Amino acid sequence: MPVIKIFLHFVWATKNRTPFLSTPEIRQKVWQHTSDNAKLKGIHLLEVSGFKDHCHCIISLGKDQTVSKIAQLLKGECSYWINKSGIITDYFSKEKFDWQDDYYVESVSPHHLHAMRNYLLIQEEHHKTTSFEEEYERFFKEYNEGNLPF
Repeated sequence: MPVIKIFLHFVWATKNRTPFLSTPEIRQKVWQHTSDNAKLKGIHLLEVSGFKDHCHCIISLGKDQTVSKIAQLLKGECSYWINKSGIITDYFSKEKFDWQDDYYVESVSPHHLHAMRNYLLIQEEHHKTTSFEEEYERFFKEYNEGNLPF
């Protein structure tokens, strides 16, 4: 049996960065659904969190899984469920929920996994002082990247 220790930090945003996930109650329901859906699909989700306009996940990559397939399975089903459940209709009337097509993924060393999980757990507090755009700019400056994917 293979032993694989590849941990990935996924981040994706709502379409047009609309703050669909505007309340802690909505976010809690979406994160719980994402976790339940991952389990059903055989995706080992270690942590899920985010804020009003984006989602973070830490995934342990399985032997037959790809980054693009994991993103497709989690994002697509989540969008479908949010629209079907109607949890955002009180805040956005008839506007359809969707995630942006793009996403960001970085590897996480097993030695930094605990710190990364803690970072996800403080998203509510973190985004009181740092916007999603500022967070992304920092990610890309740290890694000498030029263009933001969202």
